[in-house]
Amino acid sequence: MKFTSLPDDSNTFLARTARRPSIWFSRLVAVVAFTATLAGSHATAAATPAVRNIVLVHGAFADGSSWSPVISRLQRMGYHVTAVQNPLTSLADDVAATESVLRRQTGDVLLVGHSWAGAVITKAGNATNVKGLVYLSALVPDDGESVTDLLQRLDAPMTGLSPDAQGLLWLDDARQFQHVMAGDIPLKQARAIASVQQPIAAACFTGKVQHAAWHDKPSWYLRTTDDNALRPTVQQAIAQQIRATVTSIRSSHMPMLSHPDDVARLIDQAARKASQ
Repeated sequence: MKFTSLPDDSNTFLARTARRPSIWFSRLVAVVAFTATLAGSHATAAATPAVRNIVLVHGAFADGSSWSPVISRLQRMGYHVTAVQNPLTSLADDVAATESVLRRQTGDVLLVGHSWAGAVITKAGNATNVKGLVYLSALVPDDGESVTDLLQRLDAPMTGLSPDAQGLLWLDDARQFQHVMAGDIPLKQARAIASVQQPIAAACFTGKVQHAAWHDKPSWYLRTTDDNALRPTVQQAIAQQIRATVTSIRSSHMPMLSHPDDVARLIDQAARKASQ
């Protein structure tokens, strides 16, 4: 049997035809790779809020270690986290301690305050690098108002604690601490927290906020519905006053200990919103 050779033009045509699938496939792979890279960069951008710094401010009868469960979660999310150590000696002193930490941040900040520290961040939050405020079971005065003024206005005066000879309020009995502050954590854990608690000067509650930062910056409020320290109805009134985005959870007065996942999630959501 004899095979007839194709003309040179036919051979060239077949060679080009044979290469076309290979060229087409290569181009398809390149397009898919580019699209995946572009999508990945968009996903990374979406997953990385502009507000990367979280500053946490503790309340009365606690110190910065009360944030430990939340800190570890936020760090796993990629945030730079700093906990302020408040002296709890006056509003001015606590604001100064917070402002010192704020000045050390590189970039924008989400400022978070628990309980008494709501007043602290309401004043310190006027710093230009603070882009949002998160309040946890917090006391949030208005312009020209102290915490005492706030509680009197809301018909919720502080009761049950008396200052010692140095003007300090203590909550260092473990069972009392658990009942008032953290009824949803085990007594063993409450003992550990009570052991490092700091007394707060009664004078703190009379310090006035000149200008409340929440008038100018977005705010979020975590309302704790099993709270024996600050009634949930009072928290709701405060949150409505400051026009905060409100989240309610069934928690004691210290949700950072009993519900750290919820707290970290709220802070993450607030950081993303404050970045927009």
